[in-house]
Amino acid sequence: MKGTDQLLRRLRRLKELRRERSRDAEKNARLHRITEWQGRRLARTHADLLESPRYRPAVRFFLDDLYAPRDYSRRDRDLMKISPLLARALPESALHTMGLALEMNVITEEVDAAMDRTLIELEADTSLTEEIYARAYRRCDDAARRRRQIELIREVGQDLDQVVQRPWVEKGLRMARRPARMSGLEALHELLVRGFYAFRGMNGAGEFLDAICGREMMILERIYDRHPEPFAPLFVGPAGTSRLAEARAVDRTSADLPIDTAALCDVQDEDV
Repeated sequence: MKGTDQLLRRLRRLKELRRERSRDAEKNARLHRITEWQGRRLARTHADLLESPRYRPAVRFFLDDLYAPRDYSRRDRDLMKISPLLARALPESALHTMGLALEMNVITEEVDAAMDRTLIELEADTSLTEEIYARAYRRCDDAARRRRQIELIREVGQDLDQVVQRPWVEKGLRMARRPARMSGLEALHELLVRGFYAFRGMNGAGEFLDAICGREMMILERIYDRHPEPFAPLFVGPAGTSRLAEARAVDRTSADLPIDTAALCDVQDEDV
């Protein structure tokens, strides 16, 4: 029951953060702008992965499903409804993975809220540039949580990479389509489908996670080192080769398959 209890605590915290955000239209709009800016930055940093048929679906899954400026209330409600069943239906390892994903969501909400408050203090909440963002980032002094956020990308990705190799998972998703729809859990089911195909299509996520986490950790260090261009291109060479190798070296411490989700879903029916 430990995994379920942890999952519920994190889900309640996430719901609390998003409820607080939704009560203030101006704050919600500011956070939306921060999320959009960061999404565009992530797309630029990992542009070579987006150009790679092997890695594009996984990058899009992170950008569109896990970190897009959208309303996640339906998905959160789905999780709250299904959570009493999780202890009986899922193994501890699956609960652990879901708990890590929720921890990542909670940290993201918290550091974005801190960034919003800091931008207001700097009187820069209506315009955001790389220089202003880096200044506010340092002033927030959230290095530990930022590092944990990057570590969670790797941990969640590694867990997903193991799950998609198990032959019964796809069958389970197919069988769950109709019950999910009938139970009002369709949004959660569709998220799981997209994540499954995105990771299975890579035929191994190790190099992808090395690249993502290595680059993000390097950007974090550049910001705290007051690098004049912390978001400047980090790597040279073709996608999937030298860039991935260099990213892997940075992060020591801290397969083309079609993604036919429709087919699966249709089965069974400055600083201070």
